Amino acid sequence: MSSNKVARRIDEIKGMNEFPLPKGPALALIRLTQREFVSLAVVAHAIKADPTFAVRAIRVANGVAGADHGPVVSLRDAVDVLGVPPVRSLAMGFSLLENYRASECQGFDGTRFWASSLARAVALQLLMATRDEAPRPDAFSIGLLARVGELVLATMFPQAYSTLLQRRGGRREANPDLAEQELTGAGAASLSASILLDYNLPEVYVEAVEALGGAHVIELPAGTGNPAVRQLLQLADHIGEICVAPESAWRGMMPALFDMGEALALDATTLIALCHRAAHEWREWGTNLELETGPMPRFEQAELTPLPVAESAPAAAPGVAVAAPAAAVSAAMAAPASSTKAATTTAPAARPSAPATSPAPSFAAARSTVLNMLLVGDAQRVRQALAAQLSAAGHRLVEADNGRQGLAMAIESQPQVVLVDAHAAELDGIELIRTLRQFKTGRGIYALLLGDPADEDQMVRGFEAGADGFLSLAPSPRVLAAHLLAAQRVAGLQEDLRHDQEELRRISAELSASNQKLQEAGMTDMLTGCPNRRYAMDRITQEWAMAVRTVRPLACMVVDLDNLKQINDAHGHEAGDRALKLIASAFKGEMRAQEVLARSGGDEFIVICPDTGLEAALACAERMRAAAAAQPIVGGAQPIHGTVSIGVAVRDASVADPATLIRMADQSAYLAKRNRNSVATMQTVAARG
Repeated sequence: MSSNKVARRIDEIKGMNEFPLPKGPALALIRLTQREFVSLAVVAHAIKADPTFAVRAIRVANGVAGADHGPVVSLRDAVDVLGVPPVRSLAMGFSLLENYRASECQGFDGTRFWASSLARAVALQLLMATRDEAPRPDAFSIGLLARVGELVLATMFPQAYSTLLQRRGGRREANPDLAEQELTGAGAASLSASILLDYNLPEVYVEAVEALGGAHVIELPAGTGNPAVRQLLQLADHIGEICVAPESAWRGMMPALFDMGEALALDATTLIALCHRAAHEWREWGTNLELETGPMPRFEQAELTPLPVAESAPAAAPGVAVAAPAAAVSAAMAAPASSTKAATTTAPAARPSAPATSPAPSFAAARSTVLNMLLVGDAQRVRQALAAQLSAAGHRLVEADNGRQGLAMAIESQPQVVLVDAHAAELDGIELIRTLRQFKTGRGIYALLLGDPADEDQMVRGFEAGADGFLSLAPSPRVLAAHLLAAQRVAGLQEDLRHDQEELRRISAELSASNQKLQEAGMTDMLTGCPNRRYAMDRITQEWAMAVRTVRPLACMVVDLDNLKQINDAHGHEAGDRALKLIASAFKGEMRAQEVLARSGGDEFIVICPDTGLEAALACAERMRAAAAAQPIVGGAQPIHGTVSIGVAVRDASVADPATLIRMADQSAYLAKRNRNSVATMQTVAARG
């Protein structure tokens, strides 16, 4: 099937009525963000309409913010960190998760699908945080939606997709898109990629998502693909599969996990720690989303699985394309395109095989801490000898001919270590280090100056410029190893600091969410779900100020249930509680969206009516009275109906403040109470505010 035909079929599918779409506040937010020139402040304000999504967005933002950001505790900060397209895709992902958990497609487990997607989202966000060259704000959304095409097929073509799932028998095909195209006209991966394009997510991710299905349908600009991003997504996808797999299958899935990690230069200790953290966060997210996640995989026991020691480049895991060593190093360091010709890349040397008499060591034992390094200087004079030593130690190395090029590469790719010749062309090593330290991104780089140990003045000027160490142009292996050990220790401390800051952000986000919930609880009546008296007092003060400023009317009602005590005495307090909830529900059906119903205590409610004169307020009160009178409170042969007495008051020249307005409404309710099941006011109909 041609690419154009598949693309047309995808457009047809997205136009069908059954196509899964976000709903409610999420849909409104998405439509808002699709407008031109929408500001971040407007987006943040719109998110407040959905407090649940607001808390989730803040939590995702805390997983994105780097060491330069403090904890994200406000919506505006969250939107600033994420940006508009990630907020839009997050709203879509969480809305689909909430509304499309069940499916008519046999063999498609919606709960398992979303649990795996959630684990993939968490893992991809953590993996992206280890890479500086990949865009990070979108990572959680991409992980959550990477296989959304499967949900689309299961929802829209339940019969055909069920047949395909039965044929697969739970196995992943090498190229699933082809089989899906035969049955539905479009593959799941192609659908997923097309949906991500619709949401303006980075094309580097779109290509990686499409690669999960083995198809290449969507036309992207030349140079869009990024093997490292594809591998990161495939690794996150595998972590997600491990999280939802039965315990008996975990161990068998670990070798592929380590193969993928090795292809991305992740040592076992780092990879296991990352997976363990991802599993913990996955379980926390599952609780927050009321999504069953199952038992947590024991990644910390993964090293018990013996793995063979590779004598050459690692073999690719199923479905994972492993780049050649040089390409992998270039991707990892993300050298600027303008310096590709001048810069050369040195691949790590192959690890020697273990002795025949020794047991095969684990992945962690076979690798040491690897550093991203930049070597700047003349090829013959400086780089030739040093590159061989650094490559033999297994470090990832990128080289630059001159200081100006080296400075650009250091700022762009942010290596952990820079070794620069004091006499580098165009920009000498001392000036390079001094300039590097002026950038926030360059202050954390471990800088070693290469020069003449006998030149004391050069050494002093180098340290004054910000160098961390001084090496001769041909250092002995022991001296070089000692300096790199110090660099590894600094890199480790920076990583620990980053983890501590991320943990602080996570705790701050949780505290912010908890405080918000406590604040909401403090303003809510737990029985009826209506705002309580405290909220009503704050709100009527705000509405009063608005009415005074805009010279607009404001009405207030005090509502008293006539027979609550009799219901409690005759049928028990549970019947009385039920009566309060039913009456509150009946009231809401007769009120406008801007009007506020609050329970002030016992059998009394307060109603705040902005932009409402006395006639309109009396009409609304009469509707509420009639709705309550028609509401059966206690069933049986002779059902009991709830009746209410309502007092109405409006702001006029005789009402000095909000407290007086409420007091006048209360006095009017006392008048109505004399007749029961009635509406009364102490003011004349001519009073219109």
